[in-house]
Amino acid sequence: MIHTSDLIQSLAADIRPVRRLRPPAIRASGWLLIAGAIMVGLYFGKGLRPAFAERMSDTTFLIGMLASLATGVLAAFAAFLVSLPDRSQRWLLLPLPPLVVWLSSIGYQCLAGWVGLPPGAVTPEAAAGCASTLLVTSLPLAVAMLFMLRYAAAFRPVPVIIMGSLAVSALTCTALAMFHPLDATVMVLGWNLATAAIVTGVALLINRRASRQRRRHLRTTDRS
Repeated sequence: MIHTSDLIQSLAADIRPVRRLRPPAIRASGWLLIAGAIMVGLYFGKGLRPAFAERMSDTTFLIGMLASLATGVLAAFAAFLVSLPDRSQRWLLLPLPPLVVWLSSIGYQCLAGWVGLPPGAVTPEAAAGCASTLLVTSLPLAVAMLFMLRYAAAFRPVPVIIMGSLAVSALTCTALAMFHPLDATVMVLGWNLATAAIVTGVALLINRRASRQRRRHLRTTDRS
């Protein structure tokens, strides 16, 4: 059986300097800067939606858009905060107030303004424009979020991925409200929640496999 001092020396021999992560607020701000750059690019590439100023005069639309924006910002901060093992999971409640307002505005619009779309309202061009806005916004943000939070998979994969997906969904819905006339909020939420479920499952599998490998390594070390 290996002595404790020999075990410590063998473990310390392979230690490499670890680069400390930047504070979560700074990393979240960096991710939000990426989101802002995408919004600016959409503005110059597509321009605002038709009659955007008139839509802004609609209180329900304005509250819903601001609530989705606030949800995205606060969910991003929550994702980076809970990715650290020494931070409280109460930070998961951070985006809850604007999320409730946002979902309430969606429900109100469905109940108060649920009308059938006239024939020809959803053209292939409009659907393609909606899909392109969705992909241009959500895909880079999701990739950036996964890259910046890749070290959190071993600690809290489920809450981190859920908060990250909520941030991406909310900011994507904000972009669609600003740059595209069709309301695709439910589709965006469904798309990102499904993606979050897949990524969460993959992260859990990776975490479980890594835990098994660590246990095997410890058993092998104890026997030697």
